[in-house]
Amino acid sequence: MDDFTLRRRHRYATIITDAETGRRIAVLPGREMATLESWLRTHPGVEVVCRDGPASHAEAIRRALPAPVQVSDRWHLRRNLCGKVLLEVRAHTGCRATINPPRPGGVREQTTRERWNKIHDLLGQGTGLPDCARRLNPALNTVKRYARMPEPQALRITPHYRPGLVDPYRDHQRERRKANPAEPVTHPLQETRESGCTGSTNLLVRYLNQGRAEDDRPVTTAHQATRLLLTHPEKLRRKDATLLQQTAAACPEMTALAELVRGFATLLRPAEGNDIQLTQWIASARAAGLPHLRSSTNSPEIDRPAANAGLTLPFHNGRTENVNTRTKRIMRQIHSRAGSDLLLP
Repeated sequence: MDDFTLRRRHRYATIITDAETGRRIAVLPGREMATLESWLRTHPGVEVVCRDGPASHAEAIRRALPAPVQVSDRWHLRRNLCGKVLLEVRAHTGCRATINPPRPGGVREQTTRERWNKIHDLLGQGTGLPDCARRLNPALNTVKRYARMPEPQALRITPHYRPGLVDPYRDHQRERRKANPAEPVTHPLQETRESGCTGSTNLLVRYLNQGRAEDDRPVTTAHQATRLLLTHPEKLRRKDATLLQQTAAACPEMTALAELVRGFATLLRPAEGNDIQLTQWIASARAAGLPHLRSSTNSPEIDRPAANAGLTLPFHNGRTENVNTRTKRIMRQIHSRAGSDLLLP
């Protein structure tokens, strides 16, 4: 079972499918506990119920049918972990900065470093955050952000660029800039055009001014580093695998985080004994000194029987999500005027 929106933030419905065949059984108006409980009481033969996280669903099942086995969907368990991993990676931005190439120290970085030093000097003298903002004139939220950073390297932010026409010739541009930084841009532009680039002069000038041909910016963002940690190692390209090793070795916390992510990934293949391994994984996560990841252990611990069933039984909510998508397609075809009867098979 799963809920979906009929009108975002206003009206919802609950969809129920057969976990074995994937056939849509019922669409209940609303997602209240009483509605689901009433429907379950009229279907006493249910043996297994696969659901996602809402506590109202779990309570309705316990009230109506205490006997069926409740199964937490593995995808939702992993999704909860992914959010916590991203928070941990963001918290160790300064550690990841040590694996990036050195920066030449441009004007903007120098200004950032000077502001960080001034803020931390005032904080060391006992000055409060509002007083720092009044003296130095940045916004209060900016002062708070600088105060949270243990070192100025943690403030390095990776700019986001779309793929451009000059990207295939980046290595050549980098070598030319290293050999002769004062060379006019028209010279490498002509060579780039002879190689097949169709970009204009302004495009190449902007590309060089943004530093995209230099080794002067962080290699990965927090989202990219999180994706590397959560991707199966065999599915990574060689350069991504190398970057993953460097990211995991940036600090002891990142090393522990990578090991815990790999350990949880092995539990997502249902097998006997995964419930025991989950207990060991929760203990390791709580002892690793990772506060965000530690908070993610509360959800499976509170709903532990359902989490154990989700990691040991083959049932999941994948078919329900598929039916959910088809149901929304029906709604769009009828311009969101489909009632519960029309949404049934």
